[in-house]
Amino acid sequence: MTYTPPLRDELKGIEPYGAPQLDVPVQLNVNENPYGPSEAVVDDVAASVARAAAALNRYPDREFTELRTELAAYLTRDSGDTPVTPEMVWAANGSNEVMLQLLQAFGGPGRTAVSFAPTYSMYPEYARDTNTTWVAGTREQDFSLDHALARDLIAEVRPSIVLLPSPNNPTGTALDPKAVAVLAEALGEVDGVLVLDEAYGEFRRDGVPSALELLPAYPNLVVTRTMSKAFAGAGLRLGYLAAHPAITDAIRVVRLPYHLSAVTQAAALAALRHTDELLGKVEELRRERDALVTWLRGQGHAVADSDANYVFFGTFADRHAVWQGLLDRGVLIRETGPDGWLRVSVGTPEEMAAFRAALTQALTEVVTS
Repeated sequence: MTYTPPLRDELKGIEPYGAPQLDVPVQLNVNENPYGPSEAVVDDVAASVARAAAALNRYPDREFTELRTELAAYLTRDSGDTPVTPEMVWAANGSNEVMLQLLQAFGGPGRTAVSFAPTYSMYPEYARDTNTTWVAGTREQDFSLDHALARDLIAEVRPSIVLLPSPNNPTGTALDPKAVAVLAEALGEVDGVLVLDEAYGEFRRDGVPSALELLPAYPNLVVTRTMSKAFAGAGLRLGYLAAHPAITDAIRVVRLPYHLSAVTQAAALAALRHTDELLGKVEELRRERDALVTWLRGQGHAVADSDANYVFFGTFADRHAVWQGLLDRGVLIRETGPDGWLRVSVGTPEEMAAFRAALTQALTEVVTS
């Protein structure tokens, strides 16, 4: 028997979000950390989850007080000692849920969300899911922001929320502090909130500051992070933010009851006990990224400056043919962003050598076909 449920009209015919999940030897398409946790980390997580499991008949701490305290301590350390208190921290099941909660709290019917394309492809979906009007501005050729144009767009559409990744996804480019200040001040004039998505913030190059340092100056600034990338915890599903306590209090109104399980809280706390070890590969990945940028440019490709653990490069007349040529050789990367561009995650030295060899061969095949 067939059945057609009463789906909202604007959702009909839409495919669910998701990058290709293919079983190939070299997977460089979703910006995962290629280095898994050590045996010591695994043992600590397992023991912590086992202790939490003994009380699974009880609801978890819905305010996840201990976890907020430890996240605040970590953020204070990563921000150059800009004070971040537990009251300023919020967490959820991945930064995706954090973003959705922000749209639930500050978006909605009659309100507008803004970003500047190319940008993270999930942002318009958060807006759609919360019945928030979506407006996308544009970036410059080098994927930076024109401060004056950005300020003019905010004055024109008066958004309640602006979402910006820094480093940007998919390009890897970071926002300069002046852009953050300009946007936060412009949004202050229209009673809007600026969300800086620093999912890849730990990979930023030396001298590139985190927006966390600007929190004391701008109460309408929100900085989001995740344990999926630098902490090698993509399977953990733990995202978090730092903001003025009034913002975290507002999110508590829309969050589902007991949204962070006791198991998630226990595993995240265990991971934070091993922060230095888990972040130990970040510098190695940064070096590998910079070497890849240099190599790609040496091959004549256009490459965006990257402060993330991925590299955005092009441009190709038929990027899908290049993508397919890589896949045929066991290397999976991502088709995303403006036409002609591709994105590759930074992997181990062996994975990057496989990527370079596969790209060279694939391009030869595309040119001669």
